[in-house]
Amino acid sequence: MLRFMFVGDSMTIGSAGEHTWRYRMWQHLRATLGPEGAAVVGPRTALYDKATGEPLSHDYAYDVPLEFPRHHLAGWGEGWLHMAPQIADALQRDPADVLLISLGLIDLGFYTNADQTTANVRAFVTAARSANPHVRMVLLPVIPNIRAESDAPFAAEVSHFNELLAKTVADLDTSASPLLLASPPLSYDIHVDTYDGTHPNASGEHKLAAAFATALSQAWGIGGPGGAALAGDGTAPPSEVPSNP
Repeated sequence: MLRFMFVGDSMTIGSAGEHTWRYRMWQHLRATLGPEGAAVVGPRTALYDKATGEPLSHDYAYDVPLEFPRHHLAGWGEGWLHMAPQIADALQRDPADVLLISLGLIDLGFYTNADQTTANVRAFVTAARSANPHVRMVLLPVIPNIRAESDAPFAAEVSHFNELLAKTVADLDTSASPLLLASPPLSYDIHVDTYDGTHPNASGEHKLAAAFATALSQAWGIGGPGGAALAGDGTAPPSEVPSNP
């Protein structure tokens, strides 16, 4: 059994009433690896509650089954800066074989520039390997967002960071602890796949999960490409899958 840990910011933790791309990815892993082939681990389980401003909600979308393992290491407003000091303890508490990581937007938006953020990526990788020298990591670049669409200097910083991230992944990749850069979904449209220009709605969740699924399948032969399990809920056509709020 492979143990997966989701690491991310607000797009990964999700908010009350959502399915989250974590759920879509879990569906895919179950469909391709089997119910006993994958486990989801992590020190947190809650969603962000916009009403209280705290990550205390456990109200996932109405049709998310109870057996969905809600574990993760994700936080609203948290980035590489915040996760680098936490990852070693998280892995010691909840050992994982594969980290699925979506971070960077919040760093560049509020805390650090591209070079500083890259330094925190390196610190994260070092800390993760200190807890598990054989951990695998899949990293997603910063994907399109509403601020980058209207703020040219910010868009340039995002582009610069994504270039640095690709170089960092290539530099730090080892056979003992492989690093993999996932490709952002080419069809991702912030006006279609998000509810506010940043956070994914149902279609965005499927596309983010598919990006990780495709990377895992193509590079490491884990699971399969993002197919039926990521096109909908597995039973209804995509157009009939309930959307997130």
